[in-house]
Amino acid sequence: MEKYVLDTNLFFNMEPGLGLGEKTNEVIESATAGFLKLKKKSNSQFLMPPKVVKELKSFFDQEDLILKKFLAEITVKSPNISQTSFPASLFYELVEEIKDRITRGLTVAEDELYKAVSSLAPVELKNKQDIQMKTGLFTKSLRDRYRQLTRTRFLDSTADLDLIVLAKEEDAYLISTDEGVIYWGRKFGVKEMDAEVFGKKISQSE
Repeated sequence: MEKYVLDTNLFFNMEPGLGLGEKTNEVIESATAGFLKLKKKSNSQFLMPPKVVKELKSFFDQEDLILKKFLAEITVKSPNISQTSFPASLFYELVEEIKDRITRGLTVAEDELYKAVSSLAPVELKNKQDIQMKTGLFTKSLRDRYRQLTRTRFLDSTADLDLIVLAKEEDAYLISTDEGVIYWGRKFGVKEMDAEVFGKKISQSE
């Protein structure tokens, strides 16, 4: 039996995604049909941690029939975090990465703040709205740069870690388009399958 642990972004990120449609509902419907075929063909199992399922549900009406049919083919399972073990060196590396990203993120914030203050200095500010208008672009740039430094190729939620731990625990293929999930999945030694390859696999499972 082949097992697959699925990330939410597969059904929303169309660019490097499954290639099963141009809209989320199309992808969900095509994936559901593919799951059914692959289950009959090779008794495959498709898993999602509860946090990831909750994330997926947040984008749908709770009565959405398409989502209900999809979830009927999914095994919802929490990773057994009390029993799963990893080398301590990985967590040391993770902590160092967190520390480094926070430091670089603060440097970016200071850089953007300096530019904002420099720009504001010669201008006579009349009210709060003037200040907000003047600093708006800097605030957006700060948030974008901070997010890029602290989140790209990194685990930014426990749901991400659930995907990796569950894939390791079940000896399953990790399927995601999130660079951080894939990068750290490799660090933790889990199996992976490219989203596009997985999409072709389930769409051709006649």
